[in-house]
Amino acid sequence: MKKYLILFIFIFGCNSNPKLNKVKIPIGDSEMTMIWIPSGSFMMGSSDSMAKNDEMPIHKVELDGFWISETAVTNNQFASFVKETNYVTTAEIAPSLDDIMSQLPKNTPPPPKELLVPGSLTFINSDQPAYPTSSIDWWKWSPQISWKNPGGKDSSIDGLGNHPVVHVSWYDAKEYSLWLNMELPTEAQWEYAAKLGGVSNHREINIWQGIFPISNNRTDGHLKTNPVKYYKPNNIGLYDMAGNVWEWVRDWYRPNTYSMKNHRKNPLGPNSSYDPLEPTVPKRVTRGGSFLCNDQYCAGYRPTARMKTSPDTSLEHTGFRCIMTEQQMKSYLKKNNYSSQAGQRNSL
Repeated sequence: MKKYLILFIFIFGCNSNPKLNKVKIPIGDSEMTMIWIPSGSFMMGSSDSMAKNDEMPIHKVELDGFWISETAVTNNQFASFVKETNYVTTAEIAPSLDDIMSQLPKNTPPPPKELLVPGSLTFINSDQPAYPTSSIDWWKWSPQISWKNPGGKDSSIDGLGNHPVVHVSWYDAKEYSLWLNMELPTEAQWEYAAKLGGVSNHREINIWQGIFPISNNRTDGHLKTNPVKYYKPNNIGLYDMAGNVWEWVRDWYRPNTYSMKNHRKNPLGPNSSYDPLEPTVPKRVTRGGSFLCNDQYCAGYRPTARMKTSPDTSLEHTGFRCIMTEQQMKSYLKKNNYSSQAGQRNSL
């Protein structure tokens, strides 16, 4: 991977104890800003009226400090990765029949051959309102859809460079983070950062306004994604921790994750996945909700809401953001000759 330099560093805090809280890192023609999240503990999960069973029980989690990107990864940032590595995303590769059949119950008939082509999942409206117990399927397999052709074969990301990259699988997100010597956040890290930042006002997030999935009245001005800095950041400087796109995190999904005894100090989640609704399909967790979420159906924009998706699946409402450990950032600063004369956080 091409080496890159620390471009700009913000220093906050009193003169006697300066603290490094924000670092901007160039990526191609764009940049990624990392925000410091201090170590601490918090109560993970929820028991409010909207909480689902997999958000319980509420439990105390302790975390070491980490850095997290202030926005979801954008099309411009992902394009720099593809340009340098020639990476091909999951959506650009025809799915294998063997892989598909391995995730389906026995005796399930194989899908039509015409569906075994590169593509991704896109949203379709329904003429029936959806509720938490609805069985309505509002997704369809769309050939020739990918991160760089989000509207079909003849579309492009022109004019969408500062929108979050979508139609990326968990594997794509993981490869991007590795390219930058970063990681995907764990569920606990993601929720901790979201809760530290505070709950967003409904008028300041991109979610579905109207009757889902029948009609979206677009009172927020967006039918799909919004530019990553369109709305104000939360109280710690993070954008779109609620709404816009779901974000892949590191953890495997299990409905009983929070009951596990090892889910207390820097939890990494379970070692394997199990979804009783689809027991043959391993799934990773996504967080944050998207432009398709609303109170009527999932209220997925809540900081404790959990969604699960097969890691080889890509959708038009799913992206990701990255994190760095304290040690990883320390290494970057050292490699790029960061001067202590400018001030630096004591623990680095």
